Amino acid sequence: MAILVTGGAGYIGSHTIVQLLEEGQQVIVIDDLSNSHLEVFNRIKAITAKEVVFIEGDVSDKHLLAGIFKKFDITSVIHFAGFKAVGESVANPLMYYQNNINCSLTLFACMQEFNCKEIVFSSSATVYGDPETVPITEQSALSATNPYGQTKLMIEYILKDIAIADPAMRIAILRYFNPVGAHPSGLIGEDPNGIPNNLVPFVAKVAIGELPKVYVFGDDYDTPDGTGVRDYIHVVDLATGHLAALKKIKDHVGCAVYNLGTGQGNSVLEVIKTFADVAGRDIPFQISARRAGDIATCYASVESTTAALNWSAKADLKQMIKDHWHWQQKNPKGYKSVH
Repeated sequence: MAILVTGGAGYIGSHTIVQLLEEGQQVIVIDDLSNSHLEVFNRIKAITAKEVVFIEGDVSDKHLLAGIFKKFDITSVIHFAGFKAVGESVANPLMYYQNNINCSLTLFACMQEFNCKEIVFSSSATVYGDPETVPITEQSALSATNPYGQTKLMIEYILKDIAIADPAMRIAILRYFNPVGAHPSGLIGEDPNGIPNNLVPFVAKVAIGELPKVYVFGDDYDTPDGTGVRDYIHVVDLATGHLAALKKIKDHVGCAVYNLGTGQGNSVLEVIKTFADVAGRDIPFQISARRAGDIATCYASVESTTAALNWSAKADLKQMIKDHWHWQQKNPKGYKSVH
């Protein structure tokens, strides 16, 4: 009995694998390393003293995937694989639709062929678009505002249809809010290619001196300090949420949706100030014009997730940033850092 983790070399996947290994699970990983590094598996072994079976390849390669299902007794899947940069998806929508949808369809067909009935899917709060009210519940209106979010929403609809067609399916759809932080060891963390798209890794690059300043896009939103408010969640809390979802679907058929967040929001300026306090240094920032498509406030309602999964996020913003800063200092060039 093994768990297949697609895209397992990535940021959230690697932290989830650590949690799985520490629970004694056998883990099989497939990843094409297009946005991740092989070094992550050495780090996972250093943390857990355990190894995963790693297969380098594309999830949309049906022959490769079938070979994995044939060789290993795959009982469950955690599906992370997919492109994930919002801006890139707007610039190159075809690439996102082809990659994210195709690899998911290939995976689901392979699961059907080999009678694998359990899947936890990595979705996103982007499926809520610009929410009419906050906090956002799982019943809030769905309306993605970019191709990346659209692919997540399309895959959700596909999974819901699969669950209707096959009442034996056990599916958990996890809608993440804003993952940040790193494993407390500082051995694994977020390692984006090029200039980071997300706030916290960008602030970290400024704090370490790699980038000159943080650009704050808009200070005239209807929020306490005028800057955008988001629900930041520690990546380790996010990882434990996957294990809680995996346990839940062992006992429940059908398709269920869960928000993974803290249930509260922090503004851009709060994040910058907290990072400056943790790092003990000034972090220069510049107020710029709003970005098209950005929204004022986005944070989760997590009551139903807490009740259903017996799970809740533990880390506060200061702990998230402390762990991210620890990772950044130990690995100034990410996994390419030389020790």
